[in-house]
Amino acid sequence: MKELNITLPVVVKGYDELTSDERTLVEAAQHATAGSYSPYSHFKVGAAIRLADGSIVTGANQENAAFPSGTCAERSACFYAGATHPGVAFEAIAIAAIGTDGKPTAQPTAPCGACRQALLEYEMLAKHPVPVLLAGADEVYIVPSVKALLPLAFTEF
Repeated sequence: MKELNITLPVVVKGYDELTSDERTLVEAAQHATAGSYSPYSHFKVGAAIRLADGSIVTGANQENAAFPSGTCAERSACFYAGATHPGVAFEAIAIAAIGTDGKPTAQPTAPCGACRQALLEYEMLAKHPVPVLLAGADEVYIVPSVKALLPLAFTEF
């Protein structure tokens, strides 16, 4: 028997330490929270994806009384990007959330497992790591790739 330890590399930056590209993407994700339809959880999530052509595509979580018919912000954004910009590689994604108290979450909010798998497929199509920026109230966690968030991923497709 052997033990396998998996670590997650994360760079933590204050907002004043972000590059202009990082700041623009995080702000787009923060603004995208306004498009959230979350009458049940009252937890608003926004996602923004920068594409290789320079476009930024956003999405927000969408809930539905016929649970689980809604979708997360990350899948909303990545499927919209795939549908409206076919074949254009993802360069980076940012995620921001507004908690049930109406304020940005203190801790950055990470994507759920289904979103990690969906985003991983787009990272594989891009053929390069796609950084993930997770915005909290005071700092941003930067993960070097979607794959880093899902180390034992399903990749046989």
